[in-house]
Amino acid sequence: MTDISKKKNACIVVLGDIGRSPRMQYHALSLVKEGFQVDIVGYSGSTPISDLLESNSIHFQYLPLVPDFKNYLPNLLAFVFKVFFQAITLFWCLNARLTNIPHYLLVQNPPAIPSISICWLYCLLFNVKFIIDWHNYAYTILSLSLGQENMLVRLSRVYERYFGRFSKANLCVTRAMRSDLKENWNIEARTLHDRPPDRFRPTSRKEKHALFEKLSSDYPGLLDFVHLDEKDATYPGLVVSSTSWTEDEDFSILFKALTLYDADPNNTTRLVVMVTGKGPMKQYYLDQIREKTWVKIMIYTPWLSPEEYPMLIGCADLGVSLHTSSSGLDLPMKVVDMFGCGVPVCAKNFACLHELVRHGENGFVFDTEEELCEQLSQCFQDRSLRKKLADQVSVFRRQSWHENWKANAMPLFT
Repeated sequence: MTDISKKKNACIVVLGDIGRSPRMQYHALSLVKEGFQVDIVGYSGSTPISDLLESNSIHFQYLPLVPDFKNYLPNLLAFVFKVFFQAITLFWCLNARLTNIPHYLLVQNPPAIPSISICWLYCLLFNVKFIIDWHNYAYTILSLSLGQENMLVRLSRVYERYFGRFSKANLCVTRAMRSDLKENWNIEARTLHDRPPDRFRPTSRKEKHALFEKLSSDYPGLLDFVHLDEKDATYPGLVVSSTSWTEDEDFSILFKALTLYDADPNNTTRLVVMVTGKGPMKQYYLDQIREKTWVKIMIYTPWLSPEEYPMLIGCADLGVSLHTSSSGLDLPMKVVDMFGCGVPVCAKNFACLHELVRHGENGFVFDTEEELCEQLSQCFQDRSLRKKLADQVSVFRRQSWHENWKANAMPLFT
């Protein structure tokens, strides 16, 4: 614990489900390790990780849920009312609910509207250091559904750029984003690459059997991992993917690749595919899955507890990431989770992916379903290839989240 940070207070703001914001939860844990008292402001929903819930130094301040104004109003008017409601409730929470006036306020972006402006105003009024953690650009995510020329998208970009410049310090997730912030928005940021916390690690055989026996009542195909010997020719391979089921992840690529894999007689290994997560397009893809008549493929879509999720990842032979990034400047957190558990990854290619996945070294990069199918085939026909990739993944695991955080983020909190 550092003398500088002793008895300091910090506030973390997530205008979303706190339990589905892992990076901000890890920020909170690191701040506590350095002696801070932390208020986390955001919405309830998914359960946060147990270390947060058990800490006496972390205080959750939940925002009132936003009414569904679309049930009563046209879309544009509903958006205006939503923003107004969020602005009022966020400002009220910051003023009335925090355990102490913080020395530092760290807000996640996106979402940007209205969180950046409200947090800036609060910091201005109470002399709090305003820090933004840039995960992506909010306007690029909005453009996926509305188009780049939509009025709301253009308004979001102007808003984000204008209020983003009022921050006193900035973090971002990639070197590419740091360069873009500087060149296009004149915002200086420090790169804090995601790293897995200690709970992401390879799962032991005993833990694996206990987890699969627990989950087998809902997913009976998992019992094969318990009852069959790994040397048995019928022992399946386990592929995992995690998604928020949004438009920047095209899961039809995975389904097409699995169909090609299933049809190839050279592929003799059965695959159990576990796709975890919640999101708006989940039902759309579940309907597609029901139409499949695969012989060698079983696919399940569980929602796991924060404790079960890393254990499942640590059981996998291979991970798949279909994240493509609306801006081309962020990296998929799920790949970081998989690497933390020692699992190599096949990842959909996009601009700055090379900052995390090195093709042929710690995983594979693909553009098409044919390439993904070929990579699945190679990995499950050649066990030594999976071991070679996993050995390189272990290099990534040498630096923990907190070690990385102390080197790159802690200077902003002193």
